[in-house]
Amino acid sequence: MRALIVGAGSVGATIAQLLHGTGDYDVAVADRDELGLSRLADGISTIHLDAADGSAVRQALSGRDTLINALPFSAVEPVARAAHAAATHYFDLTEDVAATRLVKALAQEAPRAFAPQCGLAPGFIGIAAYDLAQRFERTTDLHMRVGALPMFPTNGLRYNLTWSTESLINEYCNPCEVILDGIRREVLPLEGLEAFALDGTTYEAFNTSGGLGTLCETLAGAVRNVDYKTVRYPGHRDALRLLIDDLGLGRRRALFKEVLEASVPVTLQDVVLIFITATGYRDGRLIQESFAKKIYSQDIDGIRRSAIQVTTAAGICAMVDLLREGRLPSRGFVRQEDARLADFLANRFGRYYR
Repeated sequence: MRALIVGAGSVGATIAQLLHGTGDYDVAVADRDELGLSRLADGISTIHLDAADGSAVRQALSGRDTLINALPFSAVEPVARAAHAAATHYFDLTEDVAATRLVKALAQEAPRAFAPQCGLAPGFIGIAAYDLAQRFERTTDLHMRVGALPMFPTNGLRYNLTWSTESLINEYCNPCEVILDGIRREVLPLEGLEAFALDGTTYEAFNTSGGLGTLCETLAGAVRNVDYKTVRYPGHRDALRLLIDDLGLGRRRALFKEVLEASVPVTLQDVVLIFITATGYRDGRLIQESFAKKIYSQDIDGIRRSAIQVTTAAGICAMVDLLREGRLPSRGFVRQEDARLADFLANRFGRYYR
């Protein structure tokens, strides 16, 4: 498979490293950041271009059958349209609801597969949660909790930047889709605060946007309550409300991004926490089952990768690989829950989630 990865940031570089390392993929990476391109592993082709230029992206797709968009959600439209015009498969990592709707609309007339939201959340969380929900004769409740957390928090936010700041702000500020008492609706971000403990550590969780992917649509009419919340250390949500609501940075997102990136350091010492709980009926009895996992930063071929880089890159690489193996639809809109959890975990990239 000949793949073009658009975006040479930390996640794009990890995707390129994973795919190139198999020997089964001819990988090229495109970006306007020449420094980012220069840091890629030997043997990976590079193309200097601006992803906002759809014609340049289409030209770079010549002779390639797959486009992997590793840029923030704001770049989805020109890149997805370029993939559609070039008749290539399309994968991305977006959590943005509007961007996903655009991809879905393009997929209706696409001769190849269009699979957005292929990272961690949305992404793997939808695959695992859907599998858990299918284990009951009737599922009543499905709750997903995911967090990418620093292992050694030291600041007032008890948080370090681990991925796209633009996407992080999007999740904190946009409406959140849920199913509540059988009705699909939107709820406010940062609301629904709850506390729980896992392995002796106390966490908090609250509503954030986009993590459910297409699950609300898939499970509408079948499950009474479905929700997704982001996990943080206690106190983070209250600090966010001060910044977003009281200081008005939610209305000035460019400034919010500037403040975070100037004040909150990046870390590679992180842990990804996944916690899913499903409740339903089996053999006439009300039963609850859970899926819990912690994934840590690790070395891949001698390069240290953060846990969020590993899980995000492994998620999209596994979906690309499952398509290559014929285990996903080869055309039209592909949901995360179209992938079987067993197939995903057995995959050479999905193994990072084991």
